Amino acid sequence: MTNRTAPSGAARFGRVATASILTTLWLTGAAMAQEPVRIGIITDMSGPYSSLAGPGVVIGTRMAIEEFGGKVLGRPIEVLSADSGLKADISVSRAREWYDQHAVQMIIEASDSASAVALQKLGESKKRISFLHSGTTALTNADCSPYGIHYAFDTYSMAGGAARAAVKAGGKSWYFVTADYVFGKSLEGDAAKIVKELGGTITGSVRHPLNAPDFASYLLSAQQSKAQVVALANAGRDAQNAVKQAAEFGLGRNQTIVPLLMFDTDIVGLGLKVAQGMELATAFYWDLDDRSRAFSKAFTAIHKSPPTMNHAGAYSATLQYLKAVEAVGSLDPDRIMAHLRSVKLEDAFSRNGRVRVDGRMVHDIYHVRVKTPEKSTGPHDIFKVLATIEGDDAFMPLADSTCRLVKK
Repeated sequence: MTNRTAPSGAARFGRVATASILTTLWLTGAAMAQEPVRIGIITDMSGPYSSLAGPGVVIGTRMAIEEFGGKVLGRPIEVLSADSGLKADISVSRAREWYDQHAVQMIIEASDSASAVALQKLGESKKRISFLHSGTTALTNADCSPYGIHYAFDTYSMAGGAARAAVKAGGKSWYFVTADYVFGKSLEGDAAKIVKELGGTITGSVRHPLNAPDFASYLLSAQQSKAQVVALANAGRDAQNAVKQAAEFGLGRNQTIVPLLMFDTDIVGLGLKVAQGMELATAFYWDLDDRSRAFSKAFTAIHKSPPTMNHAGAYSATLQYLKAVEAVGSLDPDRIMAHLRSVKLEDAFSRNGRVRVDGRMVHDIYHVRVKTPEKSTGPHDIFKVLATIEGDDAFMPLADSTCRLVKK
């Protein structure tokens, strides 16, 4: 017969403690498996950029989540959204709350350049990934971040497309009507640089406040400049109102009006009678090909109008982020960013997309002309695509970047 000794009190305690720890770890793991992976959206929901961004950004994001299956790493995906009010302090305050209290893993910004820069800096300090959809090229230069991706467009790509077309058509002397904040100054600066490189001259500029009620005095200065090209370095309602008033004042009879950034919603707001013939660059057009049309049909069924490049960009950013999370099997931001920099990004928005070390998502953009009313087949049939501009030609060369992450 084998003698058996009863376990000591210490041994019994050790077994109970071990069982307790294992139970706690199991419960923690089970809870984590059900804790949502949260994505935050900060955009202009009610101001001058609400139609080109706003609720459509939320819809694009939710469409990507639904397409992905609603879960990642076995956890449900939740979307939080907030109105930036076009104020950087509001954007940062909300993002900080989301990071600290709601474990938000990634933020999509589609609001204003000041908010974008501030959010990218906060994201770096918190080691959270940001997808930015505002224009300033500072995001991939002086204010770049290892956790930031400048996604749909920037002022260099949009201004460059419009400026090259206008100079090629004979517009050598330029005058700028510019929104007086980070985005407008960036748009003017990028366009002016390209105009000079192509042999043109800058005769002057005037600044207007965001959401300006009247452009009469600014357009009068532009008219008196006698410049061949009056360039509008603004967007949204400001761009629409400036174009409308320029037409009313007859500026187009002797000068060419060149909006440096126009969204589909701006053209629809202006109407083809006013906007016809304008040439510009865009990162997305709903009627480009079968993939863009299929996505846009589903989007329009919800939003009641086709997606802008911000809406489609948010869809793409969300989809590519979730694919990266699944591929690396983790929410670790360093591993996710490394994966995103290593793969080609292809979807309904992105063609030949890739993320550079400075955070710029390089992809094809399009040179388009606004159709005449007679050539349009419906309210959203607004562009004729003239050419595809490859990403390396559309965006600022990496060699010109001042980003600290770029090895010279």
